[in-house]
Amino acid sequence: MNFDRTVLPPLTDGGFLVNAADWDEQVAQVLAERSAIVLSDAHWEIIRFIRDYYRSYNHLPNARMFVKAAQKQLGEEKGNSIYLHRLFPKGPLRYACLIAGLPKPPGCL
Repeated sequence: MNFDRTVLPPLTDGGFLVNAADWDEQVAQVLAERSAIVLSDAHWEIIRFIRDYYRSYNHLPNARMFVKAAQKQLGEEKGNSIYLHRLFPKGPLRYACLIAGLPKPPGCL
């Protein structure tokens, strides 16, 4: 089935999916493109990590806890602000959640 890149599921004013169940990897690709992010394996690792976190805890961490949780699970090399900002320069938690089809994280403007 071909995905029509011009038609996305409903989004909030901030660009997040209204319904997380509408998410799949093709939707993630389009959301990333709209955010000027070219997804690599490193991006997918963080996207899967934050989706698993949300599934496990039924909430999203704040930015500091996001870095600490990533460090605990992925190691110090990947669980640090510099690495995460390289992947998501405009805001690691916000854009990881947006591309992962999750709600807007706490504390994000």
